[in-house]
Amino acid sequence: MFKLTEIKELIHAIDKSSIDELMIKGDGKAQLTIRKHPQGQTSLVSPVATPIPSAVVPQKAVDVSQEAAPIQKEERPEEQDTNLHKVVSPMVGTFYAAPSPDADAYVKVGDKVKTDTVVCIVEAMKLMNELEAEVQGEIVEILVENGQLVEYGQALFVVKLG
Repeated sequence: MFKLTEIKELIHAIDKSSIDELMIKGDGKAQLTIRKHPQGQTSLVSPVATPIPSAVVPQKAVDVSQEAAPIQKEERPEEQDTNLHKVVSPMVGTFYAAPSPDADAYVKVGDKVKTDTVVCIVEAMKLMNELEAEVQGEIVEILVENGQLVEYGQALFVVKLG
């Protein structure tokens, strides 16, 4: 399984380079593919069990997240507070608040989190990817429902830093 911090570092490195696509094979059949848009922006991070031809990659997923971002900012004026941090999805997938259907949620509103606190799982192509808070603070809002499809870059949690 790939850690969120490793994925973000790879995205940043690819963004700064002239490489258009990077494919990394992990433990077992796990594979991570990072591709860029022609404009140079990272388009999609998709851990997959088997290689997917580039013609199959859904381009609308990125377009939707880019169009939705300004709407979310307008609807939530409290996010302009510099003391708030949004935990965003690093990939397209299904959001799960708990490790299993009968388990308690990883976090709830009011919980204190540290940088390495697991806050949720995003399932992509049958791979469960644990997301960490990456900041220290308190969960003030959960923006998605359990089982909801999430987009790349979509805000999942609002954390008050501190």
